[in-house]
Amino acid sequence: MKKFHRPVLLKEVLDYLGKEGKGVFLDGTIGGGGHSRALLEANDNWEIIGIDKDPRALKEAEENLRPWEKRIRLFHGDFKDFEIFLERARVSKLDGVLLDLGVSSFQLDNPERGFSYHQEGPLDMRMDPTRGKTAADLLNELPPHDLARIFKEYGEERWAKKISGIIEKKRKEKRIETTRELEEIVVKAVPHDPGGHPARRVFQALRIAVNEELKGLGLAIEKMIEYLSPRGRIGIISFHSLEDRLVKNVYRKLSQCNCPKNLPCVCEGAKIKILTRKPIEPGLEEIEQNRRSRSSKFRVAEKLFLNEGKEDE
Repeated sequence: MKKFHRPVLLKEVLDYLGKEGKGVFLDGTIGGGGHSRALLEANDNWEIIGIDKDPRALKEAEENLRPWEKRIRLFHGDFKDFEIFLERARVSKLDGVLLDLGVSSFQLDNPERGFSYHQEGPLDMRMDPTRGKTAADLLNELPPHDLARIFKEYGEERWAKKISGIIEKKRKEKRIETTRELEEIVVKAVPHDPGGHPARRVFQALRIAVNEELKGLGLAIEKMIEYLSPRGRIGIISFHSLEDRLVKNVYRKLSQCNCPKNLPCVCEGAKIKILTRKPIEPGLEEIEQNRRSRSSKFRVAEKLFLNEGKEDE
C-alpha cells in the first residue's frame, strides 16, 4: 500500500462490516484496495466485487490484493452501474456493501489530476480520465449562470455569482486551464474565509459536477439495499454535507413503514434497520494522522427479513 494512505475509518468499517460467515461483498469505490484488504484479512470466507472509475487505482488494487486474487473480481466503471458488474460476475445477492465516496488521497496528491488547489496542474478532475468533459471544459464552456448554480448547489458557495462573473471575464481574455489560475480567481473574489481555503468549495463543486457524483446516488443506494441478503449490511462514508444528507434521507426512507398511521399496513414495512443513528466520525488520533479524514462520516444500515419491519395491523 505504498501509494495509498491508511483508509479512512478502517476500524469502524471492520467493526460494522467485517462480520463472520460466508458471502459476497461489494466494494463500490475500491480505490487502492485498503478497506477490501482489511476485510479479506479479517474474513477468509469473503468474496469481493471491486469497482472503481479510476483505471490507475484499479491497477494498484490488483497489485495490493494479489495475495487474495482468487477471492476478488475487479471492474472498471461507476458503482452506480453495479448491476452490470454483478451480472458479469454471476452474482445475484450481496452480503455486504461499502461506498467510500469522494476523491481519494491518491488522486488529490497527483497534481496532474487537477483535484487540488494546493498544487498547480491541469484542470481535469475526472475520476475516470479516459472519458467525459474536464473541469476546464466546464469552466470555459458553460454559461455564467450555470457555473454559479454549480458553485452554489454543489459547493454551497455564497459568492457563486461573483466568482462566475470573474470567470466569464477571464476566459474572454484567455482559456482557463490550470488549478492555479482558478484558485487565484476565487481568492480575489471571496473575502477572507476563517473556515479554510476560499477555493475549497469551488473545487469541490466542480469535481462533483465533472463526475456527476450526486446524480443517481440515492437510487443506486436503494438498489444496492435491494440486492442485500437479510442481515446484510451497507456502510457509506461521505465527506461533505450534500452526500451525508442524501445517505441519511435514503436510510430514513427505507427504515420506516410508509402507510398512514390510522390504516392497516399494506406495504412490506421497513426494509432496513439503521445501526448508526448518528454518523460515526473519526477520533482525534485518526485526524492527527490524516487531516483529510476530519470531515468523514460513516453511516451503516442492516437489511431486514421480509415483513420484519412491518407495523402491526
